[in-house]
Amino acid sequence: MSDTPFGFGLPPEEPDDGDEGKKKDQQSGGGQGPANPFGFGGLPGAGGFGQGPGGPGGPGADNPFAAMFGSLNPTDLGAAFQQLGQMLSYEGGPVNWDMAKQIARQTVSQGSPDGTKDASVGPAERKSVEEAVRLADLWLDDATSLPSGAASAVAWSRAEWVEATLPAWKELVDPVAERVGTAMGDVLPEEMQAMAGPLIGMMRSMGGAMFGTQIGQAVGVLAGEVVGSSDIGLPLGPAGKAALLPVNIETFGKDLSVPQEEVRLYLALREAAHQRLFAHVPWLRSHLFGAVDGYARGIKVDTAKLEDVVGQFDPQNPEQLQEALQQGMFQPEDTPEQKAALARLETALALVEGWVDAVVHAAAKPRLASADALRETLRRRRASGGPAEQTFATLIGLELRPRRLRDASRLWASLTDARGVDGRDALWHHPDMLPTATDLDDPDGFVHREQIDFSELDKMLGEAADKPDLGKKDDGEDENRGDDAG
Repeated sequence: MSDTPFGFGLPPEEPDDGDEGKKKDQQSGGGQGPANPFGFGGLPGAGGFGQGPGGPGGPGADNPFAAMFGSLNPTDLGAAFQQLGQMLSYEGGPVNWDMAKQIARQTVSQGSPDGTKDASVGPAERKSVEEAVRLADLWLDDATSLPSGAASAVAWSRAEWVEATLPAWKELVDPVAERVGTAMGDVLPEEMQAMAGPLIGMMRSMGGAMFGTQIGQAVGVLAGEVVGSSDIGLPLGPAGKAALLPVNIETFGKDLSVPQEEVRLYLALREAAHQRLFAHVPWLRSHLFGAVDGYARGIKVDTAKLEDVVGQFDPQNPEQLQEALQQGMFQPEDTPEQKAALARLETALALVEGWVDAVVHAAAKPRLASADALRETLRRRRASGGPAEQTFATLIGLELRPRRLRDASRLWASLTDARGVDGRDALWHHPDMLPTATDLDDPDGFVHREQIDFSELDKMLGEAADKPDLGKKDDGEDENRGDDAG
């Protein structure tokens, strides 16, 4: 995660022509080309904002406005005005998603902090992923009653992961971004709002640009670390596509002393298990996204801080707004409703991740010597707060961390022992049947609690279906039965 979450700075792009390109770049006064959507300088922190035209890196390299206008090169100046105009004239939703996509792709092109670069996936890697997912699905048949949910297996580059997951990010982030955009207009006194229409529009355009910048950077960084489409417990990719990222899998397994084939297969098991769950529990996706949205609705924007920043906003010092947003504008409401929303979300995430953990372990343990080591590595990665948690904490004030993953995994394993695979997986039939946060505190109590006898219920439904004549004497009653059936 970038240290400047709402910053305008972007990583400098490597010139296509190597050292010659760098020389030309220095001669052109900062080298801000069309690839930089703002025409701003390098990353904040390389020298700091406001160092002036004489700062390191050429004329105004660290001052966004000096970087845009300092060289006075007519071509560069025209491009800078065009880019700034595009930012301020944006009239779409609360997030400038075109900008987010552009910056995410650019961030990916820079490579990850460990030095690995993105690359197109070759035929051999695609074949390895397809074979791993196919074998994983065979192993999972013994571990769960849910059938395969992967209609296809795909190997993605980091850039392809960005393209495929942006629709899900939009669904997750837009509600909170809308609240911020509204707050940016509400900070003006009511009597001034009628006269300040253009200013409010500009502020909202800037808000959309800032969110787009942050989301683009965040998704771009995340693309360098995820190994599939479901790393954070949410279905980010298209339904029915089990996706793995070969370049990230190689990096993930580099220091594990585990054969690469086993690492790939274990991660394929996790991806395929997620696909089964989301494909055959039709309400689960909306349940999880609804839990995120429910929590987001209880987040308030610190309008006092925002009003203070807007009141003192100096166009020559845009970093003021950046720093204020970086410090956090989001505050969860301290209400019982908000606490309940957070508990629902944390429990839902824990149940999904715990089920996947338990099912994958059952499938892998008899077959992979490294199953225990890989399981513990992934548990720690999720529980310690990885890139996904940092992304959401910055974007919407929310940590998507399954804090109770181990508790949930133990509960699902105990349910398997007590009720078998079919009895365990039957709990996914309806959200009201799932364990609650209280049940995670007392898993034995939930496991051994008297449950509905589903066989008796099926018998009752079958008997009702075998008596079609019931209710025909009363047309109104028969009509009601038809409504119920629909």
